Amino acid sequence: MPKDHGIGASPKRREDVRFLTGAGNYTDDINVNGQAFVAFLRSDVAHGRINSVDTSDAAAMPGVVRIFTGADFEGVGGLPCGWGITDRHGNPQQEPAHPVLAQGKVRHVGDPIAAVVAESESQARDAAEAIKTDIEELPAVVDMKAALADNAVKVHDDLTSNLCYDWGFVEENKAAVEEAIAGAHRVTTLELVNQRLVANPMEPRVAIGDYAAHSGDSTLYTTSQNPHVIRLLMGAFVLGIPEHKLRVVAPDVGGGFGTKIFHYAEEAFCTFAAKAIKRPVKWTSSRSEAFMSDAHGRDHVTKIELAMDAEGNFLAVRTDTHANMGAYLSTFAPAVPTWLHGTLMAGNYKTPLIYVNVKAVFTNTVPVDAYRGAGRPEATYQLERVIDKAAREMGMDPVELRQKNFVTEFPYETPVAVVYDTGDYNATMDKALSIADRDGFATREAASKAKGKWRGIGINSYIEACGIAPSNLVGQLGARAGLYESATVRVNATGGLVVMTGSHSHGQGHETAFPQVIAEMTGLDESMVEIVHGDTATAPMGMGTYGSRSIAVGGSAMVRATEKIINKAKKIAAHLLEAADSDIELKDGNFTVAGTDKSIDWGSVCLAAYVPHNYPLEDIEPGLEETAFYDPANFTYPAGAYICEVEVDPDTGQVSIERFTAADDFGNVINPMIVEGQVHGGLAQGIGQALMENCVYDENGQLLSGSYMDYAMPRASDLPNFDVDHSSQTPCTHNPLGVKGCGEAGAIGSPPAVVNAVVDALQRNGKNDVTHIDMPLTPSRVWAAMNS
Repeated sequence: MPKDHGIGASPKRREDVRFLTGAGNYTDDINVNGQAFVAFLRSDVAHGRINSVDTSDAAAMPGVVRIFTGADFEGVGGLPCGWGITDRHGNPQQEPAHPVLAQGKVRHVGDPIAAVVAESESQARDAAEAIKTDIEELPAVVDMKAALADNAVKVHDDLTSNLCYDWGFVEENKAAVEEAIAGAHRVTTLELVNQRLVANPMEPRVAIGDYAAHSGDSTLYTTSQNPHVIRLLMGAFVLGIPEHKLRVVAPDVGGGFGTKIFHYAEEAFCTFAAKAIKRPVKWTSSRSEAFMSDAHGRDHVTKIELAMDAEGNFLAVRTDTHANMGAYLSTFAPAVPTWLHGTLMAGNYKTPLIYVNVKAVFTNTVPVDAYRGAGRPEATYQLERVIDKAAREMGMDPVELRQKNFVTEFPYETPVAVVYDTGDYNATMDKALSIADRDGFATREAASKAKGKWRGIGINSYIEACGIAPSNLVGQLGARAGLYESATVRVNATGGLVVMTGSHSHGQGHETAFPQVIAEMTGLDESMVEIVHGDTATAPMGMGTYGSRSIAVGGSAMVRATEKIINKAKKIAAHLLEAADSDIELKDGNFTVAGTDKSIDWGSVCLAAYVPHNYPLEDIEPGLEETAFYDPANFTYPAGAYICEVEVDPDTGQVSIERFTAADDFGNVINPMIVEGQVHGGLAQGIGQALMENCVYDENGQLLSGSYMDYAMPRASDLPNFDVDHSSQTPCTHNPLGVKGCGEAGAIGSPPAVVNAVVDALQRNGKNDVTHIDMPLTPSRVWAAMNS
């Protein structure tokens, strides 16, 4: 029988009640008494020198309170980068200034030049349009390889070039990899593009700044995945506000996918402006603004080489990647193509030698940063596409080639500096093959042919690293913040628990899953547990939510704090029951003296902790409240196997996904329903990248896909019913819950499975020269490949 509570149960998400009934409290729902509104004037050229900004006419328009330009931010810190990379030559990355409002030059379409504060949003927008600018348009650089040419226009005049860094990993392996490739029986080479994407969360970004003149306190309400990090970055490095004088609140957040991790100019502006004009100011992004101001994702161009012996054993992997940083360094941008990408190039395989080179490049485009998967999808796509091509070149079954090279003994230290603690890649592959009914593919292929369609099947095996850790290691790798998590558990006098966590929920289901953990530990009903997050005034210092870290890192902090609560409660129970602490057991919400019928309920112990009148606690301190910080010892390593079947229309190139199977190993699963939903969402985004999503600039740096009219998003009709399984569990060995991350897996494993399936369909129908098609696999691209 399935469980009905605690770990492993699937209760309905409690937060959905308020979301579905319109009772959610999002940042745009917040209105502060007396607030003014902000509209930004953004650059319509990708690169230009600002000769003048004339605000006189705009300032005289109705409702205008004040207009700010870059001159108002002279002496104010720019937006900081939270990760520093040292390149293969031992040099630090080039790190240009990133002003809140443009100073001297604009460097991408959407770069904010001025900001109007007015009594209404429409008045602010009208006035912003009336600002006159004299901008000398300069040549823009968009193509990464062109940006590295000796005669390339520089995005930042004060840098030596457009190269942010030239990173090599593991540099000591480079010569050995070259030797292995030179002497290999076969080397399979593939050049591919991981195209630029726009995250497009359901809720656009919003920022509200408020300033209390009587106390000097500033408050920022914002759509953020990590309010404590925003407080740290904005307070310390941009505006110089002491942390105890700055409160950051992130209420309900309608999706993030990574794009709401970062500190943005609009947050700093609203906080700064509120103090300057002594009244609250509010900015709400339009969807078109989001396309040219939210950080974009991916944008890698890669050459990958896989060396094998005559039996198909992997000998070496070498990659050469150009990674687009955009015009500025977003908060964690340098880490994505390096430490979150290069360290995963081993995949699920025991390849003995790996070398990864990444050249990060500045261009006149929107900054690029973490997007669902952040480096792991890029690594998986490169590896799984080249393995599929290698299997065809070697005349081997793609499953056989993968299984031949799978890691099978754990713990396993890869040649790219990470240690996989547990896994069973054969189990997830076998499960996927069984669910997908690969043996029945021939029958389905014949049925497709009878309809005039070409059917293909794509196989993929992935691994990812979640819960980025530990702090001392990532600090050595350039992280400028700790990556621990925190939790405070407060037990009320009547027995209810309030858990204050640094892990922010923006769709993950924390308010449901976290209480399940507490219920499992205490035997209480989940309804007695309340989860509080998103406010730096109440939650302990935490690092937020990204990288599938919430349950593995945040949940572990919560477990440690709850363990402290239980240990103290046992002392109180032992005192009340006149027994030794070591003899007290907690089960089903009751404390019992082992081997006896003497017991006392949870509520009575909690009441005694706070009202010790009748039961003096003597040397036991009153109260039941504990805080824990958890710094993980290692990443967690979820892994899985995905199988996609497609039909291709040979007349049009249209691709239809007919079946999709996802078999994942997430370790111990807290709430199977939530996990399945997370995988569904990731699959939809990964399939969107594979088939339709593409952020495109022209040669002048103009954004051609700046709205849903030009940027295609997947709809329900584009997706099949997914077959999702997570029964092949190998618990993580180094966190107290044995859990692994699940939120990004679908977006990591699905793109190569889809592309592999389409290439398979074409090759099965005589198009043997089609070995690769770059994403997105739009009908025109597939048709062109078929007819080249």
